[in-house]
Amino acid sequence: MPVYSDEAVVLRTFPLGEADRIVIMLTRNHGKVKAVAKGVRKLKSRFGGRLEPFMRVSTLIAKGKSLDVISQAVSLYAYAASICADYDLYKYANLMVEVVDDIVGDSYQDSSSQYALLIAALSALSRNAHSPETIGMSYVMRALCIAGWLPRIDSCAVCGTNENLCYFSPSSGGITCASDCSSESLRCNDEVRQKIRALIQGDWNNLDGSALDDVVVACVKSWCEYYLERPIRSMNFSDSF
Repeated sequence: MPVYSDEAVVLRTFPLGEADRIVIMLTRNHGKVKAVAKGVRKLKSRFGGRLEPFMRVSTLIAKGKSLDVISQAVSLYAYAASICADYDLYKYANLMVEVVDDIVGDSYQDSSSQYALLIAALSALSRNAHSPETIGMSYVMRALCIAGWLPRIDSCAVCGTNENLCYFSPSSGGITCASDCSSESLRCNDEVRQKIRALIQGDWNNLDGSALDDVVVACVKSWCEYYLERPIRSMNFSDSF
């Protein structure tokens, strides 16, 4: 079987038979890969804990007829160790992998940019570089922007005016004026707009030091669910969302 090597982050896994596991990974150069890790559930597996969610690994993968097969996995960064020891970190790491799993499909073209963003976000999360919520919300907005869904922030997404910008509407494309709001629009103010911009830009000087307003989080959630066209499970199991 032909083989290829790549760097990857494990997104999720599920059992296959008695000893194997299917591993879903986001790779740097090959997009999203679904592959079998044979014998990984045995106590003396040669893979150890390297193929668990949030692990960053260097892999050697053999092409298969229906599923690829992981023949080697070397740990690069064990983000999972600190993330799984803290509920807040775990919660937002789950949000990240769920969102990128949805964004990157079989025909997705820019997996290298999504991969770079994901490892940067997981690294920041594992180091507690900023508040977990802020890292998670910034990741969601930036991942969606890479995918082509950038909200209009500085003028009305409908008419283009710079006046009376007080609503956020995913279906309209971002911020709108009062005249162009719709029934699903979220009311917001200048501070909310500035925070959304900071999340998109990764402007930590603006973001650090205070918790995100509930309206900011609601805007991120509505933007994400509108463009991914489904509820995001990781945004619905906690009161903070």
